[in-house]
Amino acid sequence: MDLELERRYANVRAAMAEHELHALIVSGSEYSGFEGAVTYLSGFQIVHRYAYVVVPVAGDPLVVFPSEARYVGEHGTAQIEQVFHDRPGEHMVEHARGAGWKRIGVYGLDYVMTVRDERALEAAGLELVPFDAEFDLARAVKSEAELESVRDSVRINERGFEIFFERYAPGKSAAEVMAAAEEWFIAEGCGRLTMNMVLTGTDAYARPEFKIARREEVLPKFLLPSLEVAGPGMHWVEVSRAIAARDAELSDDTERMLEAYLEYAEAATSAIRPGATCHDVHHAVSAGFIERGYHLGHVTGHSIGMTMIEFPKIGEGVETELAENMVFSMHPHAIAANGEDCLYMQETWLVTAEGGVPLSKLPMQVFRS
Repeated sequence: MDLELERRYANVRAAMAEHELHALIVSGSEYSGFEGAVTYLSGFQIVHRYAYVVVPVAGDPLVVFPSEARYVGEHGTAQIEQVFHDRPGEHMVEHARGAGWKRIGVYGLDYVMTVRDERALEAAGLELVPFDAEFDLARAVKSEAELESVRDSVRINERGFEIFFERYAPGKSAAEVMAAAEEWFIAEGCGRLTMNMVLTGTDAYARPEFKIARREEVLPKFLLPSLEVAGPGMHWVEVSRAIAARDAELSDDTERMLEAYLEYAEAATSAIRPGATCHDVHHAVSAGFIERGYHLGHVTGHSIGMTMIEFPKIGEGVETELAENMVFSMHPHAIAANGEDCLYMQETWLVTAEGGVPLSKLPMQVFRS
């Protein structure tokens, strides 16, 4: 096991001990954005199906796969013991009984773990403790090796946006333009770890709904790409900006939301600092939107890492304090009172001792073609 993996286990086990767990089950699935927790603790990237990393508070961890996944993925990349079982939940029950475990934390209990495996664990009388937030907080502060991976993902994402912008023209299909960016992402090693969409509406504004970039979607004079990728190191990032044709006349609401976006970008540099709470950051960056009468239809921001969306989120009432080397995706989803006009731009921010630092070099603006 390499030093980086050992560091991760030490952090996770400290959180386990704080909550008096005998063991932790970390769930991962093929669903985009949910596979990273298994990679984080094993080195193995799920190609198909699902897997669990079982972490005792003391002793050797193991990763458990369904039997049909024996030849799916590069199993030689796993740095811990591997087990294949027709029903992974039954194997984890046998392992828990043999070790005398009673209280087991589960990352992914509500969203990731398969129903049949959860049923097996519950039927065995084990105390299952939801551990999503606790696990994410244990991995929220990134190491230098992780930050190198994050920066590489930002490099890939930023260039992908530039390619999207270069290929954009009103009347082209969303699929045609997105395909050029996706080609770059695949060539740079993202593989299937991309989650890219568009928000379109009219020539003057974009509607709030996220859409798959299909051939049937003809691009207007104004649109919002949503670009989320993870590079070869498997750290997700989000970087995108609004795009408009040079002659597009944007709606009054869109123009006012852009003013608020500029204020958010300025406020974030001082608000995103060690010791500030997520609640504090949310209020600082959302003030310009709220004062102008807009509401935010998506989370203001969230921690991001090998899982696309991690705790803590930047939002009302979240009192988790930021720490140096945390990484956040920020994307206020501003929506007008009419429910039509919206503005949504993404940036990945690093918490430093001096404040928040945006990791891309793209200015916060509407890019005109």
